Amino acid sequence: MGEFILGIDDAGRGPVIGPMILAGCLIDEAVESEFKKLGIKDSKELTPRRREFLAVIIREKAETFEIALTHPIEIDEKLTSGTNLNHLEAIKIAEIINKINKGYNKIKVIIDCPSVNIYQWKDFLKTKIENLSNLDIVCEHKADKNHVSVSAASILAKSAREKEMENLRKIYGDEMGSGYTSDPSTLKFLEKNAQKHEHSGIFRKTWETWRVTINKISQRKLI
Repeated sequence: MGEFILGIDDAGRGPVIGPMILAGCLIDEAVESEFKKLGIKDSKELTPRRREFLAVIIREKAETFEIALTHPIEIDEKLTSGTNLNHLEAIKIAEIINKINKGYNKIKVIIDCPSVNIYQWKDFLKTKIENLSNLDIVCEHKADKNHVSVSAASILAKSAREKEMENLRKIYGDEMGSGYTSDPSTLKFLEKNAQKHEHSGIFRKTWETWRVTINKISQRKLI
């Protein structure tokens, strides 16, 4: 049996609304070449329809996969208690590796590194992994573009994030938009609903966008 490759990537790292998702996708070399032929690439380069079509195939063909959700409340708790977002991501990635790394002789782990300092971040990640003996860990920038296993993980992560956002939009309305601060719909929704849904757990209150919006609302009340 050929080598197993575990690609890992995130989705929803930056939004002010909704969870951050990490996905790990374990494949062998045969499936890797199959995925290449299918045109599996970074989820940002795919239409939503194509992404969802490929997500189904990835889930079927992968040896296994894991999805780790981090909701806004957990993100805020970790950030206010001194864990930065890069370290939080490393903790979640280690959880994925620890769940998947059972009974395999050798796994090449390829991670789309969230930190500018790859070496320091990789050292921190290793402290959270239970068994390193059979792992070859590669951390890179743009790994989602350069490695099919990471592209597959990025598709699974984005697909899971979209499902979570769809569920939130069903509850809070379509005006919520994508949850990203670059989305005018999201910013409008935030201004209109920040106080109303303040304790619902959908907002990341450690985000600058949240703080600015809440301050604006408070200032208006004082006028």
